[in-house]
Amino acid sequence: MIDKATYREAMSGLGAAVSVVTSAGKAGLAGCTVSAVCSVTNEPPTLLVCINRASKNNAVIRANGNLCVNVLAGDQRDIALQFASKTASMESRFAAAEWEQLETGAPALLGSIAALDCEVMAMNEVGTHTVFYCEIKAVRNSNGREGLIYFGRDFHRLRPAAQAVHA
Repeated sequence: MIDKATYREAMSGLGAAVSVVTSAGKAGLAGCTVSAVCSVTNEPPTLLVCINRASKNNAVIRANGNLCVNVLAGDQRDIALQFASKTASMESRFAAAEWEQLETGAPALLGSIAALDCEVMAMNEVGTHTVFYCEIKAVRNSNGREGLIYFGRDFHRLRPAAQAVHA
């Protein structure tokens, strides 16, 4: 059996995009920083998001049935930290940025690289986490921005590839 520390050390070498996952609805607001987001299929457009079952965000997302994956830009490190805070209230988290709504009502972060507004279609419990399978209902893209990844237990900015010049 692999111990938790060994596993976590190995995973620190797996760079991942940083996103803030939000939800809104009858159960209220939810928002947390995650790096466990993955494309599942493009027909229908579906992604998965993993959230700890002990998190209050998990219960709110379940009850609301929606979420928005807000892929953070390189200059949004402070937003990632705010939504990762164990002490910040939900109100103060959302007050730290500007938001809009796309289709489901889940908050979409203005200035993010992408906002993927989703309806939760299915869930699986795996260990300490819930895997939410989500069909994308609306997308807002903001191309050409620096990205934010989490690697080696720290945030790093990534420049986009240079745009090809076409004659």
